Amino acid sequence: MKLKLAKSEKMKIPICMLPLTLMLLALSHISCVVAEEREQQMKKTYIIRMDKSKMPASFGDDHFQWYGSSLKSVSKSADVLYTYRTIIHGFSTRLTAEEAELLEKQSGIVSVLPELRYELHTTRTPEFLGITFARNEAIFPTSDKISRVVIGLIDTGVWPEIKSYDDKGLGPVPKSWKGKCEEGTNFNSSSCNRKLVGARFFPKGYEASMGQPIDERVESRSPRDDSGHGTHTSTTAAGSAVPGASLFGYASGTARGMATQARVATYKACWFGGCYSSDIIAAMDKAVEDGVNILSLSIGGTRYHNYYTDAMAIGAFSAVAKGIFVSGSAGNGGPAKGSLSHNAPWITTVGAGTLDRDFPASVSLGNRKKCRGISIYAGPSLSSGLLPLVYAGNASNSIDGDVCSLDSLIPGKVAGKIVVCDRGITYDAEKSAVVKKAGGVGMILANTKASGEEVVADSYLLPTVVVGQKAGDAIKRYIASHDNPKATFDFGKTQLGVEPSPVVAAFSSRGPNPISPTVLKPDLIAPGVNILAGWSGAVPPSGFYEDTRRVSFNIISGTSMSCPHVSGLAALLKAAHPKWSPGAVKSALMTTSYTTYKNGKPLKDIATRNAATPFDYGAGHVDPVAALDPGLVYDLGVEDYLSFLCALNYTRRDIKILTHIDFTCDSSKNYRAGDLNYPSFAVSLNTSSGNRGAGTKIYTRTLTNVGTPGTYKVSVSTLSPSVKIWVEPKSLSFTRAYEKKMYTVTFVTSAMPSGTKSFARLEWYDGKHIVSSPIAISWF
Repeated sequence: MKLKLAKSEKMKIPICMLPLTLMLLALSHISCVVAEEREQQMKKTYIIRMDKSKMPASFGDDHFQWYGSSLKSVSKSADVLYTYRTIIHGFSTRLTAEEAELLEKQSGIVSVLPELRYELHTTRTPEFLGITFARNEAIFPTSDKISRVVIGLIDTGVWPEIKSYDDKGLGPVPKSWKGKCEEGTNFNSSSCNRKLVGARFFPKGYEASMGQPIDERVESRSPRDDSGHGTHTSTTAAGSAVPGASLFGYASGTARGMATQARVATYKACWFGGCYSSDIIAAMDKAVEDGVNILSLSIGGTRYHNYYTDAMAIGAFSAVAKGIFVSGSAGNGGPAKGSLSHNAPWITTVGAGTLDRDFPASVSLGNRKKCRGISIYAGPSLSSGLLPLVYAGNASNSIDGDVCSLDSLIPGKVAGKIVVCDRGITYDAEKSAVVKKAGGVGMILANTKASGEEVVADSYLLPTVVVGQKAGDAIKRYIASHDNPKATFDFGKTQLGVEPSPVVAAFSSRGPNPISPTVLKPDLIAPGVNILAGWSGAVPPSGFYEDTRRVSFNIISGTSMSCPHVSGLAALLKAAHPKWSPGAVKSALMTTSYTTYKNGKPLKDIATRNAATPFDYGAGHVDPVAALDPGLVYDLGVEDYLSFLCALNYTRRDIKILTHIDFTCDSSKNYRAGDLNYPSFAVSLNTSSGNRGAGTKIYTRTLTNVGTPGTYKVSVSTLSPSVKIWVEPKSLSFTRAYEKKMYTVTFVTSAMPSGTKSFARLEWYDGKHIVSSPIAISWF
């Protein structure tokens, strides 16, 4: 007789009524099952880095067998989730803390990194950036050259049916391409074409962390995009031109990516529950193996104290070492200082700025005052005339009623009224659903001090106007001072030519670099506010489940949107200059960025309404046309980064974990982090030392000529008497292409209080090209 004791819960008699022998067997089995479940709960996912040079000869060339043998020596039940063979060598698996500790002690193990969870961080943009008007210029790469570039995006997948992936006019897929279109839920190999040349998905780390397989009724276990984020980023970078694109008539025009002829490959490593490092590394590993030229990472959120525990920094280093340009979103933690993601110097870190486009709307109050805001609402209008107005904080018994959190409003106090909700805590579109459910007829979304005057559009479920802090405070004062406050809305059309633009977005994460203060971050900013791009048919534009609308294009904001702009622009530079290294591409984008408006005034920070600084925008706002012909570049390669790591006092083991290279720092050398050949300068001064930050620092840089022969002269602009800057030599002459010349910068600083900052700019000029570098000096 065969007993299926594992399913004893389905027995028709209780265990206590079984014969004694069977009861003991059942209890023993249940005890084992409970113990096994407890062990599984104690397990976590780890990424195991292996040193192939240490593989025992008994395994021959089969390193996968070696991986399995190493794993089984500490855990008989553990399975390999992924094997990695391109950007790193090793595998990922689920282990207890004790098993992980035992494995790390074995010979041939480089590191055992615990799983980390990351978060996901356009019709007008090409014109705003000058690309549309530059297509006929000699410096612009041909369509054939652009079509040889493949942009890989680690994201939420793709919705392949939209027109932004149309491959009309594109030739055959490059012969060097090794990628494929993986099949899965609602996704066939025929979903790819000559535009979308690759689509893969990586769910194993996510499923292991969740403790169960993906529910395919809710989420597609395939490259299909169920959230819209991946479709938006990939079409921003390289979407085909689509005439007549808009969101409900707003931002109408021809939608196109930055590099419309470039190919797209998507690697789905982000799911409803987040993005897990074992999946991200697997995606990066496969992307490099497939042959991408550009790697775009609109992911972040985890803070580190070093680079060798950052999975994405590790993967990005190997990608850059293989000639792949890697861009990453700076994060949406602004305007807080030091809130950046992607601080490694080999990643191009992109912050967000605004476009010269707006969606004006206004709130007319009962006292005849009008408050300006924005809106992209396109549903049924409010009834004519003024309507009753109420502040959510006065219509709720909840502690967070002022932000219109779920079920926080009292229907009897908001029915038939316009409701003022404070921005924050919950999603903006969700607030509109809360107001609608409670019987409200309209919503004013009011910024608080945290958001200031930055107004960001969203797709709301009822008539909504978003206003800045000043207008929001004025509306709330009006409500508090009137017994019968009333209001109505006026909706405008899309407005172009808005000034000043760009301004630094308040949400864009800021420097200084929390890991390496001598590396200025972010590197630059690009459009990231109210960006129109492709969207998934699986999710409404608001992203809120009660919304039944479906669109092909959506308007959203974030550094997730600015990052693919730079990824697409890097593809243009790579097409125009295929021999350029990732460091040269990065330099060209940075040294040609601008920091002033056409009237000469400095770029503004919308969070403060004051002049922005290099800690806000890095080198400045990207200028792709100028970047195609930068004149000179600060090139960077693997050796430069290794010297930089030595300056950080990384050990041989630290360097091995990060770079997968056996390298020992030369004890006779004086490594200096400030000598990294970076296109910007950051000087960090310790005021707790005896000289209180006063002293002299000397940085060295090397310029490479990528233009015509000529002589460049240097100039330095500084506004602070507490800093003196000298450059030697004061001119550099180049007689041939790719000739290199070195110069030094001497900073003489005075003692200053901790927290003091000073900024300057260094420029080399030959009469045509301006090779510009920001300088940030901090006393801490």
